[in-house]
Amino acid sequence: MSDTITAGSGNSRHPKGLFVLFATEMWERFNFYGMRALLTLFLVNALLMKEADVSIIYGAFLGLCYLTPMLGGFIADRFLGNRNCIILGGSLMAIGQFMLFMSGSVFATDMKLAVVLMWTALGVIIFGNGFFKPNISSMVGSLYPKQEKSKLDSAFTIFYMGINLGAFLGQFICPILGDVKDAGGVRDIHAFRWGFLAASIAMLIGTVTFILLKNRYVRTPEGRPIGGLPSKNAAADFEEGEAQKPHFTPGSLLLALAVLIALYGLFNFVIGLNLIYSFIYSAGLTLAFLILTDKSLTKVETQRILVIYIVSFFIIFFWAAFEQAGSSLTFIADNQTDRDFLGFVIPPSMVQIFNGIFVVMLAVPFSMLWDKLRARGREPISPMKQAFGLALIALSYFIIAHNVKDLGTSGLLAVKWLILLYLIQTCGELCLSPIGLSLVGKLAPRRFASLLYGVFFLSNASGYALAGTLGSILPPTTDKYLQAEAQGIDLKGILDKEKDPSPQDLFILAQYNLATVHGDKAMAMGVEIEPIIERNNKTIEEMKNADKGAAVTPADLEFPSADNLGRIKQAELITVGYPAFAGFSIRNLYEFFMVFVVLCGIASGILFAITPLLKRMMHGVR
Repeated sequence: MSDTITAGSGNSRHPKGLFVLFATEMWERFNFYGMRALLTLFLVNALLMKEADVSIIYGAFLGLCYLTPMLGGFIADRFLGNRNCIILGGSLMAIGQFMLFMSGSVFATDMKLAVVLMWTALGVIIFGNGFFKPNISSMVGSLYPKQEKSKLDSAFTIFYMGINLGAFLGQFICPILGDVKDAGGVRDIHAFRWGFLAASIAMLIGTVTFILLKNRYVRTPEGRPIGGLPSKNAAADFEEGEAQKPHFTPGSLLLALAVLIALYGLFNFVIGLNLIYSFIYSAGLTLAFLILTDKSLTKVETQRILVIYIVSFFIIFFWAAFEQAGSSLTFIADNQTDRDFLGFVIPPSMVQIFNGIFVVMLAVPFSMLWDKLRARGREPISPMKQAFGLALIALSYFIIAHNVKDLGTSGLLAVKWLILLYLIQTCGELCLSPIGLSLVGKLAPRRFASLLYGVFFLSNASGYALAGTLGSILPPTTDKYLQAEAQGIDLKGILDKEKDPSPQDLFILAQYNLATVHGDKAMAMGVEIEPIIERNNKTIEEMKNADKGAAVTPADLEFPSADNLGRIKQAELITVGYPAFAGFSIRNLYEFFMVFVVLCGIASGILFAITPLLKRMMHGVR
């Protein structure tokens, strides 16, 4: 039986090992994107966290998921090999998803245990992803003969279709099971656990698939196993004259540690980023610096690595905009969107499924397009394709910005505009993400393959961290104004400084996560706020469980003493205001979306302008 499969334009044959890796990654993406669709809604609705805080948590989680590939790539290159790391990572992710299932099972009876399980689960998933992610991508390039490296754009586009087929399945099945609302629109917050359980089972399937098929199909064209122990690497796997191992001196390692500490101090203490975001940014820059200190690098290798770094920097802005799908765009779909699509009311966590659908539909046509342009000698080089991707994501936000401009505080966005946004962003994604994976495969020296994929994924990590920061500036959506109105409060009047809120109004807004509580300051003054909010949350939950239609009024809530209410306002222990970015208040969705138009538009223009320079630095690699 042939070990190749025809794909793409008819004459391009791809090894069966590509489709083993395709299937393994498909189930892993089912697991990851299925969980991603539910995570923020679970944190807000079941664990009762603020949307702004959840956006920061979401960005940090995704950022760490793409920071740990640096560690996973290093361990694979030096000790365990790609195969063992993939099996270890898949197993850890399955365990982490099961812990989220347990968190979703116990939160109603033991909120503290549920929160501990949630944090532990996210930590296990982060490390599992770190072992899995860089190693499966780095194996794709080894499936092809050296003279067929030009086929890698097509191969990675097909591989990317597997990623998004899994994403589509996860974003369909997990929300169907986990994001359940009744006819009255009341969400069953106990259903989230079933979505997490489905994600855990999917990861088990992917891991077992790889274990069963890796020895037969995941092999080099010469028949050697790919991704085994580093000690068994064959010299034939490397280019002639290429060093087989990186060489970092003790001095360069100590210097890298000093750079890491200095950068962390800059981001955390000077710029004011939180601990996780500071570590993500500083680790990415430090790893990039460390690789360049390797004494075995030639001038050509150094310039090619610099191309990877430059492109990786611009990718940050793409992912910062694209990854709003799991946070701000999900909140908008939940709270300010008419989700009726062809007679079916789409669960808010499922709206992002259209990205996966469009990738599955368009991945092969894009692969064929690159093949045909290459045959005619007109294929754009990888940085140019990625500049197109950034331009397209800027366009998608520009279109939706103008469709939310006149919604006000009560209008609903038609779901078709979110679908159009995902269509345009998918085209941008296909110009950028699989092309980036392919670029690393073609430019990276073999001894740095997994480690440079770690650097590439660090650009994703930085983008996701920035996505969390940008997601946290989402202004109040329709539900917030309606929730305040139900309590007799004019939230817009307060935000626009047209009305002065009473101390009781401020506490009610804090109770419903519509205001910011300065907890440390309150504790220092001996004013009890957050413990009262937690007790009220239990009351609200009990009322919902007893009668799903029960409306909570101020009479049902416990308030601070009259004296403490006065101190709350006088000392500004609770504040209300629009979110801000770069010194500007973000008052509505139009201004929110225009932030992404400006960031991605500028990044695209600069990348277009420097493409001729990058082409020279690639030294003939297309």
